[in-house]
Amino acid sequence: MATVLSVSGSPSATSRTGRLLRHLDQRLIAQGHEVVPLDVRTVPAEALLGADFRHPAIVEATELFARADGIVVGTPVYKASYSGVLKALLDLLPQYALTGKTVLPLATGGSIAHVLAIDYALRPVLNSMGAAHIVQGWFTLDRDITAHEDGSLTIAPDADEALGQVVDQFSTALGRTPYLAAAS
Repeated sequence: MATVLSVSGSPSATSRTGRLLRHLDQRLIAQGHEVVPLDVRTVPAEALLGADFRHPAIVEATELFARADGIVVGTPVYKASYSGVLKALLDLLPQYALTGKTVLPLATGGSIAHVLAIDYALRPVLNSMGAAHIVQGWFTLDRDITAHEDGSLTIAPDADEALGQVVDQFSTALGRTPYLAAAS
């Protein structure tokens, strides 16, 4: 099947966003996809903030994006937008790093007031980077995600069902992407 790069844009090692992504990675793996996780917080700050395009971590991240057929981008919402650490990485990628890619944008946040952050903040950036297809994204409220000390995760049933549907739509869309990527 497809290779999926699963990008967590959370600056926190214990974030709900990151744990949610790793949970969804398992669904994609069960569907036969190869999933490569990337936690942007692990990219050295001096490379991100210094805009060091030649730093080995930036080069590696750029290669991961290039090799992927699909990208899942997850971010917590801060001040009605995606995280600064995610922005810093996206700014360092080539202008058309998402050309031919199918992309699933996901966001988490504390209030439904930020539900449109995917469509008004993140989607335009992903589109400008050449994404072939941006599937319907999903915003999950923090209160619907319970992270346990043992590393496990509990998702409220309605949120879990909705997330399952968008991940399945993404998985289905990935089946069509190779033809778009080959035409590029």
